[in-house]
Amino acid sequence: MKFDPYHIMGIVNVTPDSFSDGGKFLSTDDAINHARMLIAAGANSVDIGGESTRPNADIMSPDEEIARVLPVIKAVKRENIFVSVDTRNAKTMRAVIDAGADMINDVSALNHDPKSLSVIANSNVKICLMHMQGTPQTMQQNPHYVDVLQEVKLFLQSRVDVCKNTGIKKDRIIIDVGIGFGKTLEHNLTLLNNLADFKELGCPIMLGTSRKSFIEKIMGEVTPPDARLAGSIASVLSAYQRGVKLFRVHDVNETKQALTVCNAIENGTR
Repeated sequence: MKFDPYHIMGIVNVTPDSFSDGGKFLSTDDAINHARMLIAAGANSVDIGGESTRPNADIMSPDEEIARVLPVIKAVKRENIFVSVDTRNAKTMRAVIDAGADMINDVSALNHDPKSLSVIANSNVKICLMHMQGTPQTMQQNPHYVDVLQEVKLFLQSRVDVCKNTGIKKDRIIIDVGIGFGKTLEHNLTLLNNLADFKELGCPIMLGTSRKSFIEKIMGEVTPPDARLAGSIASVLSAYQRGVKLFRVHDVNETKQALTVCNAIENGTR
């Protein structure tokens, strides 16, 4: 997994209820075709998820989650594509790792399922540890911090330490501050403005801001998810200038163009 000059991870939601594209790629064939399209548009990898983690999302069983994502993973891996899987369930992690997944992206930072830490420790996959206050069902019910920057940083450091103490080498660990996961607009903006501080943890940082509602809140008007492209790209370029190299996005082609131009300007060459 290369991060130089940047890495774009395209989102494949095999779900009926994701906040932006729920239901669009619920069928196996549609999800596979979407993954192929994202790679053709310039994605370096895809992140496949079978359970929505939007605010107030329905909880689903690992068996149903596995049934949704496994055929997609197997098909995509046959095309030698780097695959991340968005899951917080140990049973799902085992199944997708056996199917060839290269990375697990866990919104609970391996806290949700007590068996997940050992599953990752007994594998060679990369793991993304994300900060979330509460659960998807509760996270936006009056989120509160005394110092959001320090609290998120301390949480991520503690989860990195737990992983290392369990035998997961640091070069397998990625961190994510969890924009929109138990945060107000002000919390999100503080974290985005201070992303460079998280480089102190010594792990690559993944940014997940694509089409999120903080963009609508900044604008102060109703803005549907698929109309938040400009705001999404603005957040990506801001993060890139703060040292972030890994971006999980819906709009791959547009994000790649923006990053390519920004990188060319900074370096004076293509």
